[in-house]
Amino acid sequence: MQLLIKKATIIHPDSPHHGQQVDLLIKDGIIAKIGKRVASDGIQTLDAKGIHVSAGWLDVGVQVCDPGYEHREDLETVAAAAMAGGFTGIATQPNTSPTVHSKSQVLYLKNNTLGRLVDFHPMAAVSLDCEGKDITEMIDMYHSGAVAFTDGKNSIQDNGMMMRALQYVKTFDGLVINHPHDKSVSSGGQIHESIVSTSLGMKGIPNLAEDLMVVRDLYLVEYTDSRLHIANISTAYAVDLVRKAKKKGLKVTASVAALNLAYTDEVLYNFDSNFKVLPPLREKNDQRELQKGVADGTIDFVSSNHVPWHEESKVLEFSYADYGAIGLETAFGLTRNTLDKKLTINQLIEKLTIAPRKILNIDLPEIKEGAMANLTIFQPDEEWTFTKKDIFSKSKNTPLIGKTLKGRVLGVVNQKQVFIRKK
Repeated sequence: MQLLIKKATIIHPDSPHHGQQVDLLIKDGIIAKIGKRVASDGIQTLDAKGIHVSAGWLDVGVQVCDPGYEHREDLETVAAAAMAGGFTGIATQPNTSPTVHSKSQVLYLKNNTLGRLVDFHPMAAVSLDCEGKDITEMIDMYHSGAVAFTDGKNSIQDNGMMMRALQYVKTFDGLVINHPHDKSVSSGGQIHESIVSTSLGMKGIPNLAEDLMVVRDLYLVEYTDSRLHIANISTAYAVDLVRKAKKKGLKVTASVAALNLAYTDEVLYNFDSNFKVLPPLREKNDQRELQKGVADGTIDFVSSNHVPWHEESKVLEFSYADYGAIGLETAFGLTRNTLDKKLTINQLIEKLTIAPRKILNIDLPEIKEGAMANLTIFQPDEEWTFTKKDIFSKSKNTPLIGKTLKGRVLGVVNQKQVFIRKK
């Protein structure tokens, strides 16, 4: 495998070439040469206006659906979707069948993804079958390669279970990830509780369902002195709680889903079930505070919140449709478009490369001569229209078809392999 990338601006704070426009020559998976006017000698060349190169991006919280739900997504298609979206690594949710709740399931995922361009980092379950009742052997799964522990889409409802999980992972400096969603408060809710839900005649999911659980989790983090990541927060109050917790010195981090940054519940007036997601799209004030939280560092990174569903689960009356949308292919363009005036491209790339790896204790790829190439190639200012042909996922449940996005991925390089998007 050989590739020459011409006139690329490097974004990598630890690289001696950060901010410089250079040529990169990649041979057999190694960055062989970085400099001005590197000779091509017939090598495959990528030369485009405004081309940028960074360390490969990492997305946290991807539903891979394999094993058990391969009709929605499989390892091949989720890797293709990740590549198209610029991600060379994904941290995967444990909500499969069987659940990733033992050493054998962690090894299944790792062994079946060896040698792929996209690195798969398994996140293992906190409780057996993600049911919130019996705690798993987390230390065993940690030594088998699990990078974090979460019940994924099933929020940890039991206070004692959450406390014990935080105490358990502290023994090896592990990380618990929880999506804050109190089911006893939100039971039967379809969309965010607001004027929109009332006017549509739908039962709402109040901010309180998230805020209560964030308060609980932060109290437990303070009590256990352990590490917690609050996944995909969506309310203004949750942002404020995390901001205060960080100032207090608690070991807490947070993320937000790209759709929650970009849209409010007002888009639901047309009953598009592809906008039916968890956490639900909230109000303008929530959206404004989420964007502010990303800009000031309260929110550490943006996730795709990739949840594939087949047609039979989404092309239904709104109240019967499942929650979730695919997002790997659009996360960068949607976030870039939304935060164009609030984050520089350098700051945005930091949230796609450095922040998620730091939180999961995964080494950051280097951009220097002699280093293994783990790179994302993109045009940060290119505007493009997302169409069905841009979907690499097996499922097609996205509300973004026909939308104009800013920031286009050209390709990725990793594991001695290269993917270049066809025009």
